[in-house]
Amino acid sequence: MARPDLFDRVQTLRAQRDAQGIAPPPRAVSRRDGVRVEVDGHWLAQFCSSDYLGLAQQFGVVNALQEAAARDGFGAGATPAAGGRHVLHEALENDVAQWLGYPRGLLFGSSFLANLAVQQALLGEDGDVCVQDHGNAASLLDASALSGARLRRYPHLDSEGAMRQLKHAADGAAMLVTEALFAAEGDAAPLRSLSLVARMQQALFCVDDAHGIGILGEQGRGSVAAAGLGIAEVPLQVLSLENALGGAGAVVVGDAALIGHLAATARPYLHATALPPALAAASLDALRLVRRDDWRRERLSELIDVFRGSARGHGLALMPTETPIQPLPCASDAEARALSQALQQAGWWVEAVHVAGATDGSARLRVRLSALHTAAQVQALVEAIAQARDGLASGPAWPAAALA
Repeated sequence: MARPDLFDRVQTLRAQRDAQGIAPPPRAVSRRDGVRVEVDGHWLAQFCSSDYLGLAQQFGVVNALQEAAARDGFGAGATPAAGGRHVLHEALENDVAQWLGYPRGLLFGSSFLANLAVQQALLGEDGDVCVQDHGNAASLLDASALSGARLRRYPHLDSEGAMRQLKHAADGAAMLVTEALFAAEGDAAPLRSLSLVARMQQALFCVDDAHGIGILGEQGRGSVAAAGLGIAEVPLQVLSLENALGGAGAVVVGDAALIGHLAATARPYLHATALPPALAAASLDALRLVRRDDWRRERLSELIDVFRGSARGHGLALMPTETPIQPLPCASDAEARALSQALQQAGWWVEAVHVAGATDGSARLRVRLSALHTAAQVQALVEAIAQARDGLASGPAWPAAALA
């Protein structure tokens, strides 16, 4: 029997994606000014960034990056064990752990690597199981495959489903893993009930709070703190530095023994070059602003109210979320893509997304808000969405709209 040709397979899959309009080449940004970005010579108001607090270009954060780069160079130059670990890495780990009330933290080059590390280091093939929400991110699902443990998934946000999956799991070690705030829908996991399920079923509870940290809770301590939980209920948290903190990397905080085990055995930590020290310096300054600047969260909350109120006034369907992630349901993927393209022609950059694992009614036009947006921009965006919707229904081309 002839062996399949991988080049033929790749061409076939590409033709299928092109026919469905899936995964077009990413657009390259040439200049960035707050929430405005230049793409292909045109300026767009960006509503697809996860820079929720507007820290990615904040001058103090950028100055910290530049000063550390001038002093310590461009990159770490080695893995942590081979001399790549810097005192700035250690300071960032300690500051994040102290902020959240955990004994220890460990820095990774990305959230994806951090999630791979947690499951790969703690789970194995001897009957271990990882029970996950059906809406979890790709990094969490891929981590289970890397670990060798059996992956079992429960219906989205269904604590009783998680209980059933753990009850019927094998006799090996068990881990219960969920995103805290889901990037596609903007909805929140029932952390308190899930923590009880984990305790009852003797499973280690790990929460990926990529989109809640910096936004929710006192001083932006995130979803776990906002739910009134701590290390006793959630022994491990994966915290992104890539979203509300505006930078790169991730910190895993948790029980000291667990973090020590990750540092000693996790392949994504041991065999990856350490994060550039200058990025750690920038994240330290961003963390200082997250803790201090309550006005950023207050501004974001106000803009969420403006968006939802204006959307209702224009008859737009909304999802039940009060977060900066505001998805608008669409009838189909084709409709979501058409709306996104129309908005780009009119000067607005909003993503069309498909909810992972979902079927009918899962297409979304996903709006993501930032503290850098103005109320006028948000209202103008909603008007542009309504105009694009009406244009899609009637057929003619959509006129360009001026940026607010």
